[in-house]
Amino acid sequence: MSDSKEMGKRQLGPLGHLGLGHVPSALQVFFLVVFSVLLLVILVKVFEIPSSQGQEQSSQEKVYQELTQLKAGVDRLCRPCPWDWTPFQESCYFFSVAQKTWNDSATACQTVGAQLVVIKSDEEQNFLQQTSKKRGYTWMGLIDMHKESTWHWVDGSPLTLSFMKYWNEGEPNNVGEEDCAEFRGDGWNDTKCDNKKFWICKKPKTSCPSK
Repeated sequence: MSDSKEMGKRQLGPLGHLGLGHVPSALQVFFLVVFSVLLLVILVKVFEIPSSQGQEQSSQEKVYQELTQLKAGVDRLCRPCPWDWTPFQESCYFFSVAQKTWNDSATACQTVGAQLVVIKSDEEQNFLQQTSKKRGYTWMGLIDMHKESTWHWVDGSPLTLSFMKYWNEGEPNNVGEEDCAEFRGDGWNDTKCDNKKFWICKKPKTSCPSK
């Protein structure tokens, strides 16, 4: 009976709890395994970060290269004038295919950042006269609405004597309140502003990037 008690004491251990004598070594193994797993995870993350950053940097560089190539392509396509405008010297001209009153024509030009054409030189006048002659009667930005026989351009500048030679013979005659000027035939004519004509818009050329 005493041998049985002694065996029970050895199995229960010094604290009277079964197996506690083996708990410290089991915990050590457990913590060692957990620590090893955590260390492995950390190492994997550390090695993944440079790879991810490298991929991100590579992606950014690729996008930058594509944007650079796209910009170069756009620069090559740069036009001083919009596609449906005609360049001449330092300006762009839009020749309408529809007809409007003088006021509506002026508004149409303003809508696209331009104005009814203001003529500044003999060369420009000849170019516009020949072009409009092929199309039909065409508005220009010249009026005497504010004071009869005092003609001025839509930019506020007066009609100079050097341009008076472009009026057709007998014009301007102001028959029936004719306050707006048009290209007609080989010269200019004054006519009623409510008539519908073709029109010409003018704006400066835009500068393209240097090659």
